[in-house]
Amino acid sequence: MPTEKEITGFLANYDEKVYELAMQMRQLLFKVLPGIAEEIDVPAKILGYGYGKKYTETVCTLIPSKKGLKLGLYRAIDLPDPEKILTGSGKVHKYVVIDSVDTIISTALKNMLKVAHEACMERMGK
Repeated sequence: MPTEKEITGFLANYDEKVYELAMQMRQLLFKVLPGIAEEIDVPAKILGYGYGKKYTETVCTLIPSKKGLKLGLYRAIDLPDPEKILTGSGKVHKYVVIDSVDTIISTALKNMLKVAHEACMERMGK
């Protein structure tokens, strides 16, 4: 798992709003997803969150960019989305645009993370 210094150094490449939203999202992920591991994928420019090294053990990713921050969800096409917070044109993976603190603290986002966590546990046979 990367150090806090490595994470802040990675996120320092983005503007202050993206940096702050990413740091707050990280706090939420560690709170909602028990025992989650965090990884930096520098070439892909993402932070990954999961329970192992395999792609199928991934719950989600934080995708910072110059335009903003997205929360990517593994196999989101299979997840229920009653609040319609998922976007993207991918046939398998979708994302949630993280554009404010209100999005981060929303019940819809927390519920989506719980469902994504449960799906990951099922894939892992737990």
